[in-house]
Amino acid sequence: MSMIHNLRAAVRPSLRKDGGAYDTTRSAAESSAVVDCAVYRDGVRLPSDDSLTPRTAIRQVRRDGGFAWIGLHEPTEDEFAGVAAEFGLHPLAVEDAVHAHQRPKLERYDDTLFAVFKTIHYVEHDELTATSEVVETGEVMCFTGRDFFITVRHGGQGSLRALRHRLQDDPELLAKGPSAVLHSIADHVVDGYIAVADAMQDDIDDVETEVFSPGRRGGVSRGVDSARIYQLKREVLEFKRAVSPLLRPMQLLSERPMRLVDPDIQKYFRDVADHLARVHEQVVAFDELLNSILQANLAQASVAQNEDMRKITSWAAIIAVPTMVCGVYGMNFEHMPELHWRYGYPSIMGITVVLCLGIHRTLKRNGWL
Repeated sequence: MSMIHNLRAAVRPSLRKDGGAYDTTRSAAESSAVVDCAVYRDGVRLPSDDSLTPRTAIRQVRRDGGFAWIGLHEPTEDEFAGVAAEFGLHPLAVEDAVHAHQRPKLERYDDTLFAVFKTIHYVEHDELTATSEVVETGEVMCFTGRDFFITVRHGGQGSLRALRHRLQDDPELLAKGPSAVLHSIADHVVDGYIAVADAMQDDIDDVETEVFSPGRRGGVSRGVDSARIYQLKREVLEFKRAVSPLLRPMQLLSERPMRLVDPDIQKYFRDVADHLARVHEQVVAFDELLNSILQANLAQASVAQNEDMRKITSWAAIIAVPTMVCGVYGMNFEHMPELHWRYGYPSIMGITVVLCLGIHRTLKRNGWL
């Protein structure tokens, strides 16, 4: 019995983690986190003014019909508590929505679907470096109910304002209710993945070309920094963490009948799932290709080092001949042959030059020089 009491206390929406009470009496309109609040009926946004709040919106919807769409950006626990209490959101979903860095997922709490999407934005750059940021990530949490839709956005990217305007221009689709908004956001996020994948393909092609292009010496590329390839691989892994966990939720939305998803809208989720699967295949291919490029670059660096060592060894072998001759005749023995011979010096120098040239020619023929 105490275990059940502890679980209820852990997820009770009226208490913060620090033990303080949420301000549930505070109007959500006073919160700067609410970026848009609207009521839609028959696919048309009803006229409203700044006095419309999430509380008045849901009351109007439940009195006259339609659905409410509330958008929030990075709300605090206190700011979101009033909205959560008014719409009856599950405390576990509320906690995930307030605290960012959630894994993409789809969960059902009573009569509410809770979906988490990772948004990806490609960061433009003139040249890829070892510290270049290629992608920026954000999050969009969606609460889908029978007569409401709530979005909680984290991060500077992934604004939904343009998407809302496009939906408002299509009343027939918007008339399908909150599930139409959920599909549009999923489609919007996946379309962003496709654009990022195409842009990253160009970066990978540039690195691949640079690695496998002939270098200035010996046909080995020497200008590619492995840290650049590794940084690009890290960005691809960040991309992969956004795409891979979303495959299962999209499959569920496209295949499993759900009471909160209009059957006509469910057909559109299949298209989103197909696009997501294609992006996932691209990202997996990127990861494998970068592994191959990194290994090839390291192998080329090893080959270049071996080539340099062979050249150093070759010149050391050539220099060893005059070194040996000078060492022998520098011992200052009194009875050494050729010391008093008139042609001794030019003969030794000539023999030394001939030996050095012979060694040089042999090594060059064998590809060491």
